[in-house]
Amino acid sequence: MAVIKRYRFFLVTILMLGLITLVNQDLGHKALQVTQYSIREMLLIIPPIFILLGLLDIWVPRETMMKYMGEGSGLKGIALAFFIGSAAAGPLYGAFPVAAVFMKKGVKFQNVLIFLGAWSTTKIPMFLFEYGALGARFALTRLLVDIPGIILISSLMAKSVSKEKITALYKQAESL
Repeated sequence: MAVIKRYRFFLVTILMLGLITLVNQDLGHKALQVTQYSIREMLLIIPPIFILLGLLDIWVPRETMMKYMGEGSGLKGIALAFFIGSAAAGPLYGAFPVAAVFMKKGVKFQNVLIFLGAWSTTKIPMFLFEYGALGARFALTRLLVDIPGIILISSLMAKSVSKEKITALYKQAESL
């Protein structure tokens, strides 16, 4: 019974996919193809991310992460969060395990949010594509709007979330 409860979303999704296929075979077939593509993509991306996370967890001491990205890190922590997020590869769902390890290592909450914002909007390959396809003016303008936007949003979010919730998030990250 615990297995069914744990995998209820997956089981409901499979059931819905079956019902869609019964009603409309073409739509069901297309949905199955999209599902297969997504699973394959995740299987190619998630294992390398977890390997890198394991290495980060072992090789980089907590004190080092706290020094460079922790509470007293200031601009250095913000810059490092931007650099790591911008240089990262992979879809956004790959950023959340990294953020959890950052929290486990004592990275300041605002820097975790900046890292997530940078991963989602300021990636270097995306910037280079925009630069080549849409021009320097567009790419630089977007980047110059995104950077202060990410800092502002992360600051507002860090201030609006209660200390208790942040502490609970950090405890949850510790247990991973």
